[in-house]
Amino acid sequence: MEFDTKSVRGKSQPDPTTGAIIPPIYQTATYVLDEIGVDKGFDYTRSSNPTRQELEEHLAAIEGGQHAIAFSSGMASADSCMKLLSQGDHVVCCDDVYGGTARLFNNLMTNYGVEFTYVDSQAAENVEIAIRPETKMVWI
Repeated sequence: MEFDTKSVRGKSQPDPTTGAIIPPIYQTATYVLDEIGVDKGFDYTRSSNPTRQELEEHLAAIEGGQHAIAFSSGMASADSCMKLLSQGDHVVCCDDVYGGTARLFNNLMTNYGVEFTYVDSQAAENVEIAIRPETKMVWI
């Protein structure tokens, strides 16, 4: 399937119950549980819902990946990326990073022992020079 077609169609199949070609936008906040901890695929919209699941599957298909994760904000995504790091890890970061991201890095992640070096990333050699053995991530 060509990119343009894949972008429009993704992996969507018509809904077997309603026949809808495009999945509806689910605005449900909570879902019925059979018992505590046993759901039918969804329990709370903040963690996932059918609309978000469709988006994630569509993005994975477009990108040629197996999975994708959609976040409610860029900061939620940035915070999740930071959770991949451990004490003693180092990050090389562009010096024009979004202010909220800089605060996450400088005010929170440094408390967990993660170090950051900010560079002018417009010149690739600046990034290269800042990389050291502890560098686990380059944030552009």
